[in-house]
Amino acid sequence: QLQASGGGLVQAGGSLRLSCVASRSIFSEFMRYTIGWYRQAPGKQRELVASITSGSSANYANSVKGRFTISRDNAKKAAYLQMNFLNPEDTAVYSCNARVRVSGTTIDYWGQGTQVTVSS
Repeated sequence: QLQASGGGLVQAGGSLRLSCVASRSIFSEFMRYTIGWYRQAPGKQRELVASITSGSSANYANSVKGRFTISRDNAKKAAYLQMNFLNPEDTAVYSCNARVRVSGTTIDYWGQGTQVTVSS
């Protein structure tokens, strides 16, 4: 349903770009969804890193502000997370989420995670 990719091993100070692509068969109205990027490091709770609404309003966790940029391409049914100036604390499994409210009910779709490892 959601395919996340782009993770890998990078040195501190480096960059990665994560992609989240939605299945066309399910997301016929992709533009309605709020897309979120979450991460979970070993032994830690999952946290919301960045999100972008249907109107392309973006929000970021304080820890990544100024370094990460979330964007979306509704025509491609995709969202991206550009990560710059990575540091070892950014090491985690990153997952994307698509959320929409329909008739008062919140519907969530999750993609599989992609590992990001930042070496010092």
